[in-house]
Amino acid sequence: MTLKREHIINRIMERTGLDKNLSRRAFETTLEIMKENLRNGNNLVISGFGKFQIRQKKSRRGRNPQTGEEMKISGRKVLTFKVSKVLKRKINGELI
Repeated sequence: MTLKREHIINRIMERTGLDKNLSRRAFETTLEIMKENLRNGNNLVISGFGKFQIRQKKSRRGRNPQTGEEMKISGRKVLTFKVSKVLKRKINGELI
């Protein structure tokens, strides 16, 4: 099952006792803070969950797979995620 935005908001509402509007606002604000931090080029570390990191990829030569023509692939920023050891252990059912 895919965990969707509305499901998370409902879980926040159930666990905190906040009404739906406040739960939605808390969730949306949290996401905006996270996105703003990443947009500014900063890493985002959530203890017990993992680390989101912006990496700069260099431009490189590539090939168009349809035509075989050589082309330049421009440099760009990519977002990577590294899961924390704690979460990795929980996913694998190891005792902590």
